[in-house]
Amino acid sequence: MGTAPKREKLIIANCSGFLGDRFDAAMEMVTGGPIDVLTGDYLAELTMAILFRQKLKDASRGYAGTFLRQMEAVMGLCLERGIRVVSNAGGLNPKGLAAALQALADKLGLKPLIAYVEGDDLLPRLDELQGQGETFSHLDKGITLKEAAAQPITANAYIGGWGVTQALTRGADIVVAGRLADAALVTGPAAWHFGWDRDDWDRMAGAAVAGHIIECGGQATGGNYPFIEEVASYRQLGFPIAEIHADGSAVITKHPGTGGLVSVGTVTAQLLYEIQGPDYLTPDVTARFDTIRLAPDGPDRVRVTEVTGAPPPTTTKVCLNNFWGYRNAMTLVITGLDIDAKARVLEETVTASLGGRDRFAVFESQLVRSDRSEPTTNDEAFAYLRLGVIDPDPAKVARFSAAIVELALVSIPGFTATAPPSKGTPAIQHWPALVANHRLRPQVVIGDETIAIEPLTGADMPPRPRAPAAADEDDGYRDGKALPLGRLFGTRSGDKGGNANLGVWARSEAGFAFLRRYLTVERLKTLLPDTASYDIERYELPNLGAVNFYIRGILGEGVAASLKSDPQAKTLGEYLRVKTIRIPPDLMDEAGPAPR
Repeated sequence: MGTAPKREKLIIANCSGFLGDRFDAAMEMVTGGPIDVLTGDYLAELTMAILFRQKLKDASRGYAGTFLRQMEAVMGLCLERGIRVVSNAGGLNPKGLAAALQALADKLGLKPLIAYVEGDDLLPRLDELQGQGETFSHLDKGITLKEAAAQPITANAYIGGWGVTQALTRGADIVVAGRLADAALVTGPAAWHFGWDRDDWDRMAGAAVAGHIIECGGQATGGNYPFIEEVASYRQLGFPIAEIHADGSAVITKHPGTGGLVSVGTVTAQLLYEIQGPDYLTPDVTARFDTIRLAPDGPDRVRVTEVTGAPPPTTTKVCLNNFWGYRNAMTLVITGLDIDAKARVLEETVTASLGGRDRFAVFESQLVRSDRSEPTTNDEAFAYLRLGVIDPDPAKVARFSAAIVELALVSIPGFTATAPPSKGTPAIQHWPALVANHRLRPQVVIGDETIAIEPLTGADMPPRPRAPAAADEDDGYRDGKALPLGRLFGTRSGDKGGNANLGVWARSEAGFAFLRRYLTVERLKTLLPDTASYDIERYELPNLGAVNFYIRGILGEGVAASLKSDPQAKTLGEYLRVKTIRIPPDLMDEAGPAPR
């Protein structure tokens, strides 16, 4: 099965956007219509920490067990239909996953050719690489790994798709990898199918954009889409398909008869997810997001064209996770009158019983005023006080919950908790860094053969400048109708380690003209006061009618070391959409009604 499919387009279907995504999606993608490649993305920064704890208990694990169970159901069908399978489900142990897949195939009486890609795991090489001059400086803090006296537990470089290309060229039916860059799940198969060269930058960029669109599963097909009234049904939401063409263009779609929606809006939303500026950096290519053109191509079909590419940078991103102590948090219910005073008493009592805030490396508190002055139900009288701690001493962290429970009968009236106490969990600090490409050693293992993959040299280009907003000289909109921002504009937000992005897009040229004038960094900080203390970068993508904000430091040390109620910034976009602004009179026809 070494030859590529004969179709002039390559149909790639993604069945997973994260570890825990809908299990049945793999079978649905295989049986719902013709596909050539089945992909699955199971890894995120948090996932690597989860897999580390799994591998700590059993050295043979450290991969996505969900993928193995899915393959038990679809492996035979994929072989029968000539569908290749490519996934980063190998996590911290792609060799172990390949062995488990082979054992599964033997049990099922099947004979797939299984390959695995490795070389992303830099943990065993950290001392060697630091001796060669790699400092692994934190991308936001500028502190070297040694200066921080960090305790890394994982260190994985984002490697490109050329290992996948080699494996497929040698006839592999199933290819699994570790920290394969998300877009590489598409660029690797596309380069194999069409025979692209390594410097086919525009074609590779087009495939990378398609990979970014489908990597998060249902987020491209109506999931998490802000204009919920446009999605006819959320039941059995279809997963995304990319039909890749030889010139690098693509059509994004889904299987017929499934729920959800594929539209210019849903694709735009996913393009804005977890990005920084207009240059989307991957180990294979730099894709210029300000060149992407989107157009409808029929029901539930969007054509993606005109993507311009450039060489990747000379360095590759490394996701390190450092052990950072232990964390514990509780959310306390405060009821009725005098909420602020009650919260102050409760917080002072808790901290006093613990010996003061300074006994902990981190002590955070937040009062959430969700109570109403005239509640019609008991729950509407509730406000919530969130208290959380992080510290290297597990005993102190465990004591935190116990100290709160002891106050149950000796503190304020109307006091309870939303969950029982716990002893705490490990706090894992996300540490983003870079490593020189030439120091990476990716390789493919297929049968008895090991093939070294030469990393791309890359080329460093000056970063794009932040986009200043056009002068807001037109005050005419101030006389417009006051409406929530989200009645006119869509948003999509997400985490990038300790940072967050917030993309905002308009649905017309006139809407974008207003958006780029109106939504400056300063106005964003006014609308969302809890972002005011952070450095915010602003970029414009006129081709998408969008403005993207990159908020540095708002998520602290990353999701696995966070005490925030939303450590992945998933809610940030909808928080902005509910804010009231003045809609210009000439845009009132675009303002959508509230869904029924």
